[in-house]
Amino acid sequence: MDDIIAIRGLTKDYALGNTTVPALRGIDLAIAKGDLVSIMGPSGSGKTTLLNIIGCIDKATSGSVRIAGRELTGMSDRETTDLRLHSLGFIFQTFNLIPVLTARENVEFPLQLQKKLARREIRQRAESLLTDVGLKDYLNHRPSDMSGGQRQRVAIARALVTHPAMVLADEPTANLDSATGASILELMKEMNAREQTTFIFSTHDHNILRYARTVIQIQDGRIAP
Repeated sequence: MDDIIAIRGLTKDYALGNTTVPALRGIDLAIAKGDLVSIMGPSGSGKTTLLNIIGCIDKATSGSVRIAGRELTGMSDRETTDLRLHSLGFIFQTFNLIPVLTARENVEFPLQLQKKLARREIRQRAESLLTDVGLKDYLNHRPSDMSGGQRQRVAIARALVTHPAMVLADEPTANLDSATGASILELMKEMNAREQTTFIFSTHDHNILRYARTVIQIQDGRIAP
């Protein structure tokens, strides 16, 4: 398999007042297209920072990050937005749902931005995915009317709806009970097998290890040997 991610010498520093705090300290990493990867490590190890840089949400201090052959360094804001919209799906710990939109409208939103599909197909795809994640009866509910686990499932459906080349998931099962978490992971495993979607999980959940083909341990901003 070809590498969909190639990282060399990646560092990320944050400034806290007059102090520089290193979050990533020289990461070298290659991830193959179609892989299902779990990035494991304690809180503060750099997992989320690494995921955010791969997802074009944050920028590296130094080093090279190539996504599907495209170097992120020097990429314009428009190019970065295009990459996120058409190639990446995100599942955030904080959901990042739009509060004034219903569950279905939140899932439809990325497809509307892409402007590729007819309105009827957009609705069908959103409703199908929400059914897959167990929310058939919540299509018209807004986030404020849903539990944390239900909002997490909306966020998962939204990440998958564009059939992205890669899905980045920061603690995707954190707000789900064990049965729901397992069903969501099975859905992702099926999509990985059917469409060769690359999944990268940042997680504390050791249950995800049963689904991952590649496990990367990170500690103190470095890949553990």
